[in-house]
Amino acid sequence: MTKLESYFGSIGKTTHQFLIEVAKIWQLVTDFFYWAILAPFKGKKSFGREAFSRQLFFMGNESLFIVALVSASVGAVLALQAAYQLKEFGALMYTGALVSVSMARELGPIITAIVIAGRVGASITAELGTMKVQEEVDALVTMGIPPIPFLVVPRILAIIIMLPSLTVLSYAIGILGGYLISTTSLGIGSEVYLQESFDALVAKDLMTGLAKSFVFSLLVGFIAIYTGLGVRGGAEGVGRATTQSVVASIIAIIVADGICTAVFYYVFP
Repeated sequence: MTKLESYFGSIGKTTHQFLIEVAKIWQLVTDFFYWAILAPFKGKKSFGREAFSRQLFFMGNESLFIVALVSASVGAVLALQAAYQLKEFGALMYTGALVSVSMARELGPIITAIVIAGRVGASITAELGTMKVQEEVDALVTMGIPPIPFLVVPRILAIIIMLPSLTVLSYAIGILGGYLISTTSLGIGSEVYLQESFDALVAKDLMTGLAKSFVFSLLVGFIAIYTGLGVRGGAEGVGRATTQSVVASIIAIIVADGICTAVFYYVFP
């Protein structure tokens, strides 16, 4: 075999493997929508309320502190950096507007999604990966229990609800962080900061951020679950899959953010 044949052979093998992975992900997505939307109308139980409530608490309540801490820090730093430049042009009063729009359109959704990917996504992958290597998933199939409504649907529905909710919290906490720095260190009046912040915000800014957070929630959820259910190789495989899940989720978030920003810019100017 020549080097050229070997080269094209490796490309073909990689492409074939990629298409297989895409087909598996697509099957996971279609199974989720079947069990979450269609199954209840056919009299089938799609997921357990107790498992759903437990996932809501884990993804939402237990993530509040870290999301609030990171958002407040980013809002404060953003206000300081913005004031440094705006002061040169005599536009210090617009610091609040810059912080609020930046948090709503861009930073709030990305910060929240990355935090959730690192905390919730890693946990989902590790949990499902452990179940996979211990053959608990196979045991469910043997007992006639479909794994999708039992393992996948509660987690995806919970992250779809909680990530946008935490994004709204990130908006508010980020603006509050900028407010505290602006009023205590930058000499900006409280009324001026709040007025400029709310005058700059429009419904489009808020809806753009929420739409992004919805897309991010699907990406983080499906990547974490797919990676977890595909674990092989025992404990070492679980650790490797958890790392892959977080890295893949962050890359997907950044790429999706760029695509969404371009779509909103050109389609909804």
